[in-house]
Amino acid sequence: MTLLTDLEDFSLELCGAAAEVAVPIFRAGCGHDDKGRGRVFDPVTQADRDAEAAIRRRIAARFPDHGVIGEEYGEDRPNAEWVWILDPIDGTRAFISGLPLWTTLVALRHQKEVVVGTVAAPALGEVFCGGASGAVRLRDGVREAIRCRPCPRLGAATLSTTDPALFQGPARDGWSRLEAATRLTRLGCDAYAYAMVAAGRMDLVAEAGLKPWDWAAPMALVRAAGGRVQAWDGQEPNGESSLLAVGDPALFEPARALLAG
Repeated sequence: MTLLTDLEDFSLELCGAAAEVAVPIFRAGCGHDDKGRGRVFDPVTQADRDAEAAIRRRIAARFPDHGVIGEEYGEDRPNAEWVWILDPIDGTRAFISGLPLWTTLVALRHQKEVVVGTVAAPALGEVFCGGASGAVRLRDGVREAIRCRPCPRLGAATLSTTDPALFQGPARDGWSRLEAATRLTRLGCDAYAYAMVAAGRMDLVAEAGLKPWDWAAPMALVRAAGGRVQAWDGQEPNGESSLLAVGDPALFEPARALLAG
């Protein structure tokens, strides 16, 4: 427990290193490139690249035997016992639009199991961390325990996804069924939505086409707060996955049935 708690604290340090790079650039008019293919706009900024580089330097200095998987710079020893999984700016579309809901995602995998997940919202001054010691929210030096809220009925639930336009074919139909069954839908929150599930403010997040750096940290955070997170088929996420996160585990099977049709 002591080792994992120390590693949870180190994940907070890594998010702080990314924030030192990204926050001064946010709303400063930084340019961006489009790394998307076809019709999907997938922006990347120098803040993404520099923030991930800053995180990797901290890891190399503290834990040179740990592996790293990151969105911007790929894999370094992905089969190591301990592997950090990084998304320096999740929600780059929000970042370049001046919206404060972008996050830094830092997860730690031990022998193929994700054991720490940290979701930082630097523009809001918040960090959410989940691991063996539970789930917490940190703001202004105050650390408070958080927990998913009870919500056993879809008809009373608040649902989120980043953008329904990202769902294609049967996935879009499944999303429409799930949205119709819930009470309230909020869009455009990116990974911050998972933090709100962990904090007991929202109830479900459904997303498709996520890479490991997108889902690893949110999954660990929501699970540490008492929720359930799986792929849409009910299995563990692996590689590119469609993810369903619920605060109340009773919501999972009804929601999954609607997504599956």
